[in-house]
Amino acid sequence: MSVETINLRPGHSISRVIKGGWQLAGDHGSVDRSTAISDMEHFLDAGITTFDCADIYVGVEEMIGEFIADVRRRRGADVAEKICVHTKLVPDLTLLERIRPSDVEAIVDRSLKRLQVDCLDLVQFFWWDLSLGEPLEGLSVLKDLQTKGKIRNLGITNWDRHQIAPFVDAGFDIAAAQVQYSVLDRRPGGGLSDWAALHDMKLVCYGTLAGGFLTDNWLGKPDPGFQFQNRSLIKYRLIIDEFGPWSRFQQLLQALQSIGERNGVSLSSVATRWVLEQPQVAAAIVGARYARHLQKTLEVFSFSLSINDLAEINAVLSLANGPTGDVFALESDRTSRHGSIMKYNLNTNPNDKVLGADG
Repeated sequence: MSVETINLRPGHSISRVIKGGWQLAGDHGSVDRSTAISDMEHFLDAGITTFDCADIYVGVEEMIGEFIADVRRRRGADVAEKICVHTKLVPDLTLLERIRPSDVEAIVDRSLKRLQVDCLDLVQFFWWDLSLGEPLEGLSVLKDLQTKGKIRNLGITNWDRHQIAPFVDAGFDIAAAQVQYSVLDRRPGGGLSDWAALHDMKLVCYGTLAGGFLTDNWLGKPDPGFQFQNRSLIKYRLIIDEFGPWSRFQQLLQALQSIGERNGVSLSSVATRWVLEQPQVAAAIVGARYARHLQKTLEVFSFSLSINDLAEINAVLSLANGPTGDVFALESDRTSRHGSIMKYNLNTNPNDKVLGADG
């Protein structure tokens, strides 16, 4: 089977499944660094050429950079150039009111150095609180860096149309919005996807498997509550709570399992396929430390959902309580149970001397 691709902009082609990097950041369990780096080549050779990371995913840009440099050395520049990397720029919450244009450029330069590339394919911009500082100026710096050839295209992350619109109105070309989207969390379908279609913007979606909850590992299992060491599982268990009681979540898993059996694929492939078939969705980000589940990941390109499949899923979704509201609205409330688990100050590394150098 061949991996589907799509263009975000002319000359910027991505695989419709993107290898996620958050799981490699060390906050989700131990990582065998050398194995994780070497396994990236299996994804590349399978056709999953696009990798997602962020300046605040501790150590991940460096890991991908080592992978790119190794491929370039062993297999040549032509093969290395097939690797497309999407990163993010997320200034610390505590620095928003005093961050300078030179700080923003320094973060980009740091990402270039970490990734060992001359140009970043996509920089996805996020500003924790748009009422603080000068976010328009921050994105303007990135636009200038496009002109300099340091950035190919611009994106944003974790904003709904109301947050994105002022930037688009100001003349910024936003190629993609990275948002949480799954059969459990359908908030991007509440208005963002239609608005994005009007503004030539694609959705790149994370959380498509809800941190692993949308897999057969949880089918038929009792409610675990919220006692997880993994912050990712807490995040998505909260989303399940918004969706409805654990019994309704189990109904959804059963429906996905039934559809998977009809199509000869896994429950998780059905969940991913559902996201890929939503309007304006360019790609789904699948978190994977290693390549051991790669063949199962590729199943998503072997089938499409039928009318009957969608009807079975919709029958369960019609019973769901939520989540409702704008993209990331629950998480942006720092006093809420969703917002309180976030880490807001991961960008400033004392060893980098990039931000806050003047105190």
